[in-house]
Amino acid sequence: MHKIDVILGLQWGDEGKGKIVDYLATDYDMVARFQGGPNAGHTLKFGGKKYVLHTVPSGIFRENLNNLIGNGVVLDPVTFQRELRNLEESGVNFSRRLFVSRKAHLILPTHRWLDAASESHKGISKIGSTLKGIGPTYMDKTGRNGLRIGDVESPNFREKYEALKTKHMELLKIYPPIDFDLETAEREWFESLATLRSLPMVDSEYFVNNALSEGKKVLAEGAQGSMLDIDFGTYPYVTSSNTVTAGVCTGLGVAPQKIGRVIGISKAYCTRVGGGPFPTEQDNETGELLRKEGMEFGATTGRPRRCGWIDLPQLRYTNLINGVTEICMTKIDVLNIFTEIAAATHYQYGGKTTDQLPFDLCQTEVSPLLKKYKGWNSSLDGIRTFDKLPSEARAYLEDLEQMLGVPIKMISTGPEREKLIVK
Repeated sequence: MHKIDVILGLQWGDEGKGKIVDYLATDYDMVARFQGGPNAGHTLKFGGKKYVLHTVPSGIFRENLNNLIGNGVVLDPVTFQRELRNLEESGVNFSRRLFVSRKAHLILPTHRWLDAASESHKGISKIGSTLKGIGPTYMDKTGRNGLRIGDVESPNFREKYEALKTKHMELLKIYPPIDFDLETAEREWFESLATLRSLPMVDSEYFVNNALSEGKKVLAEGAQGSMLDIDFGTYPYVTSSNTVTAGVCTGLGVAPQKIGRVIGISKAYCTRVGGGPFPTEQDNETGELLRKEGMEFGATTGRPRRCGWIDLPQLRYTNLINGVTEICMTKIDVLNIFTEIAAATHYQYGGKTTDQLPFDLCQTEVSPLLKKYKGWNSSLDGIRTFDKLPSEARAYLEDLEQMLGVPIKMISTGPEREKLIVK
């Protein structure tokens, strides 16, 4: 019986997971998203075209592959319908191979309204929400008020919807009023349910486990990154779900001993969107160069990302909590232009030098200890094997691998499908 392999981000999201899932997908029978919502923006580039997926798993472009939206995901039917239309226009046939878990929660129009009202009310202490209603939906899930995908098959679905909406309208009274066109949003929402109902709905825990026991190979795809995990991230500047390996068990319904390879994705540097701590941030010319060279603007929001050097204490931490078996290093080509690059090896805080993260990275003043490396100052275009990389690039990667204690098995040298070195 095969185990379920996992692919997830080791930093603050935007590590380039979509491309890697798409590349690995040829070895699998199913790709399953296990958490998050339409705040994900997985960008894939091939055939000279760029695609951005928000809810649909990144295995959708591989023709014979099943794709599952797991129970740990929150789904906005409107965004979802838009995404499916884009796929249709690109000639992608998904109707018989995109499955949705009945236990996944629905994002209502009033969830989006609550999200916007709450974030606007926070003023300068904003957490940098994407305003897609994801936080409020997860709050209803844990508050046991939520509506689930399976509910759309229920004869009293409208009643359930109205009850939750009424509750939201009461909650909205605590915030200063903001503009929100509920009538239009609701009309779109109810219309988009037809698309949702046209897809096969499944009980994902049976669906995934049956696939595994039939010897099928399943790849679990995460969204966001480990440092945005609700438990282990830089709380409160985090997302509302478990983005780590443990989230696969709860987000798909598989037991811990069924987890196989854990492929962690890390950029060769570091980025973060929105507020929150970022120890290696280069709020200077270096950061500007990284942003420009790496085109660091959000795939979902278009927001400029904050940029800095790679952070090894942070990566050791996420390797630890995820049980990472191998690393894929992306965007190494962004470092081509630098004569010198750096990596944080330790933190200094509270009068000590350590490679452990403090309990509260938001409140603790941390100084990273940087190790400098000589840059390679040349293009990596056309390089397909590790030994053909410039010696400085090899030295940098080998040193990172040694300090992290986890093998770097893949190196991505550009956004296109073919720009990948596999060791």
